Amino acid sequence: MAGRLYIVPTPVGNLEDMTYRAVRVLQEAGLVLAEDTRTSGILFKHYGIKAHLQSHHKYNEHQTVEAVKERILGGLDVALVSDAGTPGISDPGFMLVRACAAEGIEVQTLPGATACIPALVSGCLVTVFVSRASCPRRRAGRPASKSCRRSPAP
Repeated sequence: MAGRLYIVPTPVGNLEDMTYRAVRVLQEAGLVLAEDTRTSGILFKHYGIKAHLQSHHKYNEHQTVEAVKERILGGLDVALVSDAGTPGISDPGFMLVRACAAEGIEVQTLPGATACIPALVSGCLVTVFVSRASCPRRRAGRPASKSCRRSPAP
């Protein structure tokens, strides 16, 4: 039976912003891929996490994706972390997630630390914010739902 790939957000600035679930997943993973093992090592020491760390960053991800995918197919649960926030947008991880999804490997993304939402709701000057993450596909001839229409930020 194949393992899973976990996308685990890490704190953006404050080590106490980790979720209980994120700590548990990192403790139980057979392998944790880290953008910078030194940065992740500080987090792991803070929470007493003893997982095996392997470097996975923009300079080596082209070479590591296939090997990691094969290990997951072999039954290993792998967690992916970046230096801060959720991996995969501007951090390494997209290639691995895409490869795992193509193989039918389960990818679980944990909720957690982000920088944009706290900035948005804390009063940062934002003129427009558009979220289309959960919008249903538009059917021909029907307007998008009200919650998916573009509107200015408060």
